[in-house]
Amino acid sequence: MSLNLIRNRIAFLIVGLLVSVLLYLLLPAMHPEKSFTADLLEGKVAVLPESNVSLRTGRVEGDSPTFYREAVPIQGIGASKSGRCEILLLHGHSLSSKTWQDLGTLSLLSEHGYRAVALDLPGYGGSLESRAVPEKERAGYVLRIIETLRIKKPVLISPSMSGLYSLPLLLQHGDWLKGFVPIAPVGTKSYTTEQYKLVQTPTLIVYGEKDTNLGTQSLENLVKIPTHTVVALKDAKHACYLDNPTAFHKTLLDFLDKLK
Repeated sequence: MSLNLIRNRIAFLIVGLLVSVLLYLLLPAMHPEKSFTADLLEGKVAVLPESNVSLRTGRVEGDSPTFYREAVPIQGIGASKSGRCEILLLHGHSLSSKTWQDLGTLSLLSEHGYRAVALDLPGYGGSLESRAVPEKERAGYVLRIIETLRIKKPVLISPSMSGLYSLPLLLQHGDWLKGFVPIAPVGTKSYTTEQYKLVQTPTLIVYGEKDTNLGTQSLENLVKIPTHTVVALKDAKHACYLDNPTAFHKTLLDFLDKLK
């Protein structure tokens, strides 16, 4: 085989390899608007490319979610009606953003004019492949989500395990939040009375009256927040919003209505 023929074949293989790599990089981003918008309109999971985080949102009637491809991949999901606060929902250990969809919380909030986004925390739901977030970075992690989605001072709803993310945010950057709804969150013992007393964020403490573990423990600490109110859901255990969703939804809507 001649030297020129060998050189030609090598050059051909190199070009083919470069074309394959280029196609691999470009194909996922060829039509992001269509799939992203369609998923949102159908209430499915949407993926936040920059953070590898999955989201769910209810749709406000007449609202059209918008996808921008700029420095920050996603600049907004839906919009709340004028004067309505925006909602960011976290989840417990064995649950995910789908819990809020199945429970009807996302659709209910949307029907009442609220822009509501439910997040799958790293390692859960559609975010199984997301990297673990070190303890010291968790407040910043949630802030990054809020900034990326341009959620304006959200009301943060935080059950159980998600307290590991929400409490650092509340205590370090409470001015970013319009309101806080802890539902028997973990981690309340990690902070002092003085730290809780500095919180100025309106806080609705929700727990199940049959939750004598985390419900009672978190209540003892969270009542140190000066701006708190407390609601115990009857005949409900730890995941009280699942045991008594009607009472939970009414309690939540009443709280949100006062924050307008």
